[in-house]
Amino acid sequence: MPPHVWFCVSAVFHYLGPAFAVLLFAQVGVLGMAWLRIATAALVFMPLTKPWRVFAHADRSARLLLLAFGACLAVMNCSFYLALDRLPISLVAAIEFVGTIGVALVGLRSQRNFLALTIAVAGTLLLIDVKWSSDPVGLFWAFLNGALFVAYIVIGHRLAQTGTGIAGLGAAMAIAFLVVFPIGFSEALPAFSAPQLLFAAVGVGVCSSVIPYICDQLAMAQLPRASFALMLSLLPLTATLIGVLVLRQVPSLIECLGIMLVVTGVSIVRAQARSAAFLS
Repeated sequence: MPPHVWFCVSAVFHYLGPAFAVLLFAQVGVLGMAWLRIATAALVFMPLTKPWRVFAHADRSARLLLLAFGACLAVMNCSFYLALDRLPISLVAAIEFVGTIGVALVGLRSQRNFLALTIAVAGTLLLIDVKWSSDPVGLFWAFLNGALFVAYIVIGHRLAQTGTGIAGLGAAMAIAFLVVFPIGFSEALPAFSAPQLLFAAVGVGVCSSVIPYICDQLAMAQLPRASFALMLSLLPLTATLIGVLVLRQVPSLIECLGIMLVVTGVSIVRAQARSAAFLS
C-alpha cells in the first residue's frame, strides 16, 4: 500500500491507545501501564521476529541502532504516560510535534520552513501558557517525550533504511522491555489478578505500540525522513479529536487557536515537502 495509507493508520492509533490507557491509570498506575504496553508489544513481536536472532546476526552498527532505538522507546513511552497523567492529550501532542518540524527543516531548508517553525512554536507557546505555573512537572515530561520522539524518528528512519524492517522493530521492542522491566513491574502487578483489566491493558498495548509502530516502519521505509516528519502535522488534530471523544477533554478557544497554529506551520511547507519527496 502507499506509505500515506500506513501513516494515516498510525496517526489514528498513535493517540487512540494512549487515550484508553489514561482511563486505566487509576487501576494500574502510570508506569505500570507503560510496562504493560511495552511488554505486550514485545510478546507480540517475539514469535514473529525472533529478536535474539536479529540481534545475533546484526553487525556492530546495526546493534548500536537497535540498542539506541530500544532505549528510546522505553523512556519515551514512560515520559509520554507521565505527561498524559498531568496534561491534556492535545497539549502533549502539540509539544511532541514541534520537534518534528525541526527534523523536517534539516532536510528542507528555506525561509518558508523557518516561518513554519515560528508559527508552530507560537501555537505551542499559546497552548502551554496556562500550564507553566500550574504543572511544570507535567511540562517537563511532555518536553522530554517530545525530544525522544524526534530521536524516535531519526533512529527509526535509519533502522528502516537498513532493511531489517519489522524484525528490527521487534528486536528494539525486546530491548525496550528489558530497560523498562524494573521501572514499572511493581505497578503492573494488580493487572495480573484481574483478567478484565489485563485484557484491557493488552488491548492498549496492541493499539499503542504494535499497530502504529509497524505502520511507521512501513511508511518510513518508503518516505524520506523530512517528508515523514512533515506528515506528522496530522497528529495534533488527531490527538485533539481523540481527547474530546474518549477523554472528554474539550479544548478552549485559545487552545484550539494554538492547535491550528501548529497545523498551519506545516501546511505552509506541505507543497515543498511533496516536491522534495517526489525528487527523492
